[in-house]
Amino acid sequence: MKFGDISKPTKDLLTEDYTSAVTLKCKGKAGPFDVTVETLRSPAGTLSSKVGGKFAYAGLNFDKVQATADGSHVLETSLVPCTGCKLTFKANKGADLGVEYTKGAITTTGSLDVLGMSKLYTSTCIGVKPGINVGGDLSYNISGDKAGPSSYNLGASYAHGPLFASVTSASKFSEFNVGLLYKYNADLSLASSTTHSSAKKVDLLAFGGSYSGFANVGVIKAKIGSDGVTSACLVKEIYPKVNLTASGSIKGKDIGTFKYGLGVTM
Repeated sequence: MKFGDISKPTKDLLTEDYTSAVTLKCKGKAGPFDVTVETLRSPAGTLSSKVGGKFAYAGLNFDKVQATADGSHVLETSLVPCTGCKLTFKANKGADLGVEYTKGAITTTGSLDVLGMSKLYTSTCIGVKPGINVGGDLSYNISGDKAGPSSYNLGASYAHGPLFASVTSASKFSEFNVGLLYKYNADLSLASSTTHSSAKKVDLLAFGGSYSGFANVGVIKAKIGSDGVTSACLVKEIYPKVNLTASGSIKGKDIGTFKYGLGVTM
């Protein structure tokens, strides 16, 4: 497990599938290439698309090669020089060279901004016991007036039976984020995310759940945030390999704040 994933179960339930965009994603194969075309409809009704793909050649993985409607490009590659070690390169508006190394229950990552040579990032996560992970990360500015550590945090997670809990620091230990997830049964899961600091002892960021017990309906998710926004979404396979995501949100009882999203992946 990487340190960035130490709170992943809670974050996934409370953030994944909620959207206010209208999108269509089509996936297919063209010879050795996996091709993806993503189309987004703007609020004005115009359509814009991103065309991408992935493939491997001579041991080098091109994990993402994408061209967008605004003329920009995305490139993500990876290479495994030896067991447990992966080298990565990601280029979009910037360019980052990274490394991931796993040995037993320890995973270490690092990345360097090779375009501006301005930022270095590293993290380590250790599985100390089954279900228990601890780790930390550090971001370091290597140039400019603000040279030095820009952020550093620690975190831990615990999973046992139906319960998952995580604690991570933020803003250089000035606040702590707590994530809780409880699987009541195979169909129902509940989750919460809170922030704790000296300024505010408890701030409930979001509380929500997911339910998949209705036959032929799909997965229903709902949450309420500290900003008073209530959101819900439905995820369903409407046809083999065709998935529909329908989402909506509203702030309080104000109908004027209602937003909806619709996504189809095939």
